[in-house]
Amino acid sequence: MVEELQIREIPRVASCTDEIIRAVAGKLKINIERINGVRIIKRSIDARQRQIMINLTVRAYIDEPVAEENLVDPIDYKEVTGTKQAIVVGAGPGGLFAALRLIELGIKPILLERGKNVKDRRVDVARISREGVVDPDSNYSFGEGGAGAYSDGKLYTRSKKRGSVKRILGILHQHGAKEDILIDAHPHIGSDKLPHVIENMRNTIIKCGGEVHFQTRVTNLQVDNNEVNGVVTSTGEEYVGPVILATGHSARDVYEMLNKQGIELESKGIAVGVRLEHPQHLIDQLQYHSREGRGKYLPAAEYSFVTQVNGRGVYSFCMCPGGVIVPAASAPGQLVVNGMSPSLRNTYWSNSGMVVEIHPEDLPEKYSDMGVLKMMRFQEDLERVAYEQAGNSLVAGAQRMKDFVEGKPSKLIPPSSYPAGVQPSRLDKWLPPFIGNRLRKGFKEFDRTRPGFLTNDAIVIGVETRTSSPVRIPRDNETLCHIAIKGLYPCGEGAGYAGGIVSSAIDGERCAECLANDFQ
Repeated sequence: MVEELQIREIPRVASCTDEIIRAVAGKLKINIERINGVRIIKRSIDARQRQIMINLTVRAYIDEPVAEENLVDPIDYKEVTGTKQAIVVGAGPGGLFAALRLIELGIKPILLERGKNVKDRRVDVARISREGVVDPDSNYSFGEGGAGAYSDGKLYTRSKKRGSVKRILGILHQHGAKEDILIDAHPHIGSDKLPHVIENMRNTIIKCGGEVHFQTRVTNLQVDNNEVNGVVTSTGEEYVGPVILATGHSARDVYEMLNKQGIELESKGIAVGVRLEHPQHLIDQLQYHSREGRGKYLPAAEYSFVTQVNGRGVYSFCMCPGGVIVPAASAPGQLVVNGMSPSLRNTYWSNSGMVVEIHPEDLPEKYSDMGVLKMMRFQEDLERVAYEQAGNSLVAGAQRMKDFVEGKPSKLIPPSSYPAGVQPSRLDKWLPPFIGNRLRKGFKEFDRTRPGFLTNDAIVIGVETRTSSPVRIPRDNETLCHIAIKGLYPCGEGAGYAGGIVSSAIDGERCAECLANDFQ
C-alpha cells in the first residue's frame, strides 16, 4: 500500500528520514516496521511564528518496497531532421524551451544566439569584474542561457495560469537539475549548477536534428507583405522560416531594429532602484526570529517586501540569499548591478533588488518626445549617470542603508560581495527624487514590519535597472503572433510577457505551440 499524507514538523525532524518515518507511523497509527521507506513530494517552510515549522507532503510505502518512479515523466524528444523549420532568436529560457517544444511538435528549430556558449561565456563574464571590460555580445545578459544563466536560478513563479510549472521543472530535472526543484515550494538551481543544465538542453536540441548557432547576431527581419519569413545576421547570413523572438530584456539594439523597420512597439512600465546587501546572518535572525540565526537545519533565509508609496509600488526583487552582487552592464559606459547565488547559498551576504515601479508618464519632460523607446532611454541615462558617478568605472557607488535614508554621507563602506569593488557615493543625491524618495519611505516601512532591517550594516549599491523590458512587442492574445506582422512571435521577458526563468520558459513553449498551429 502507498499512502500520501501531509505532516508538519520542526526542522530537525524534517531533515531526518528516520524521524519522518517515525512521524508518519505515528500519524497513521501503524507499526513503524511496516513502513519500508518514504519519499518527500512537497516541502515548504512556515516561518510566520517563532517556532519554525516544515510542511511536508510524504509518500509512504507500507508493506511494499519503495518504487523507483519519476515525480514528472521525462519527455521523449524525437528526430526532426528534414522537417519544417522555424527560427528561434535568443538562447535564454524562452528560446531554449521554445526550441525543445518545437522538437516535440515535429518542427526543426534553428536557434540563433548573439553570445557565446555557456562555458566560453564565463571568460567574458569574469573580465567584467577583473578588467572592467564589457563585451557587448557576451556578458551577464547575452550568451547561452540568457540573463538567468548566472543568476540564482530561482524557479518560483506566479504564472501558473499560463502553463504547467511542473512540466517546466520536470524538463530542467530531466536535463540535470536536482530533484529538489520538483519538491521545494521556492525551488532554485544555483548559479554554479544551472550552466550544466543549459548545456544539456542544447545537446538535446542538436541530438534531435536542431541547429544552434552562437555568436550569430540578428540585425534584420525579412518582411514581405507584412509577414516575417526569415532573418539576416550581422555577417549577412540568411535563415528562412517564421520567427520566435526571445532576445531578452536587455537587447536594446533589437528594439532599435524593430522600431526602424516600422514594426509596432509599445512603451511599458519598469521598476528601477538599487541592490541592497545585508549580512546573511542578520537576515536569518530577522526571518527566523532567532538570535542564533538559521541554525543547523534551515536554509539561508529569504525575504519578500512590497508596499505602496505615493501611488507606486516599492518592492524587493530577485532576492539572493547567501549570494553575491554582480556587474550586469551589457555595453561599455554603463553601470548596472544584479544578484545571484550558488546552489548552496553559502556566502556571507544576502542581496536583493529594491525597486520602485515607474510608468511612462512618470518620466521627466525631456523624455516626452522620445516615443515608444523613452523608458529604454531613461534606463540608459540612469546607467550612464551611475557609471559617471563611479568615476567612469565599474567600481560601484555604495552608501550605508541608514545613511541613504537619513541623507548622510557614508565615509566607510562595509565589505561587499560585489567583485569589481565599491566606493562611497551619495546615491541619496544622484538618484532621481521620484525613485530615491520612494525607496527611503519603503525602507522605513519594511523596517516597521521587520525591526532591524533598516541598518547601517547594510549597503545600497546602484543602480538596478534591468528588472524587466522597457518595451512591449504587441501580440494577439490567442495566436501570440504580432498584431500586424504574421510569422513573428514575440516571446518572454524581452517582448514584455514574462519575468523570470519559469515564466519565460512557459511563454517559450506557448509561442512554439502557436507557431506549430499556424504551420498546419
